[in-house]
Amino acid sequence: MKISSLKTDFLEYMEIEQNRSQQTIANYDHYLTRLLDFAGDIDVKDINNELIRKWRIWLNRLGTNINDDLAKTTQNYHLIALRSFLKYCSKREIITLSPDKIELAKTSRKQVTFLTSEEINLMIKQTDSSLIGLRDRAIIELLFSSGLRISELVSLDKDTINLKRKEFMVRGKGQKDRPIFISNLSEQYITEYLNNRKDTMMPLFINYSPRNNQGEAIQSKRLSARSIQRLIARYAKLAGITKVVSPHTLRHSFATELLMNGADIRSVQAMLGHSNIATTQIYTHVTDSHLKEVHNKFHKN
Repeated sequence: MKISSLKTDFLEYMEIEQNRSQQTIANYDHYLTRLLDFAGDIDVKDINNELIRKWRIWLNRLGTNINDDLAKTTQNYHLIALRSFLKYCSKREIITLSPDKIELAKTSRKQVTFLTSEEINLMIKQTDSSLIGLRDRAIIELLFSSGLRISELVSLDKDTINLKRKEFMVRGKGQKDRPIFISNLSEQYITEYLNNRKDTMMPLFINYSPRNNQGEAIQSKRLSARSIQRLIARYAKLAGITKVVSPHTLRHSFATELLMNGADIRSVQAMLGHSNIATTQIYTHVTDSHLKEVHNKFHKN
């Protein structure tokens, strides 16, 4: 059977039987299409170690609009998608390469970048009193006070958040639900933004398109992840922050703030929605400053 035909079946299997999110399915489609771009629509029985070796070299040299090479982490996403595809083929007893032959590239752990609450406040001070400014201010504080992933934030609707209780449920990675709690300031900013909106659209955060040639406002729509990435980077630059700042930086900042103020790592894990505690442990660097205090207190010599 050809890869393209089985790819369609595999993606439908992920949607119906695995209940994976549409974003995950789109990502896997993209990664497997890259294999088709390289190898052509070959029969799945022709997928072998040598083909994978050459594909990995091709991926390694595949540049982006930012870097000349594709990041190792991104290369691994391609391999994970292929491994899942091969497992699906094995499940259907279709002869092809065994999924356990796919080894991921070794990657170095990225250093976690985070902002202090003072830097977050500097970003918020760059917003103005316009509707867009009120929206952006609410986005910055919500990301920092909740630890939401960008995909989770863009999917929020106005009736999702209980502003009176300052909490709500969100469905994150792996279709897992978790509670989200927001700060008093976040509730205040969201309320002010919503009170100034005149539309009846359901998305919590919408994109305000420019006017057309007749001066009429073009239909607004849900704010995209890319738009949020751009506005976060812009406000960080306006605030004079030299670090590379993204929405995920604010998620890092949320976790770091909790740990620095004494939260236990298991609670932080639950609030971030991490399945594995090892993922949360990347934030324990913030406790390093306390090690000297512990040493001085308990080591008497």
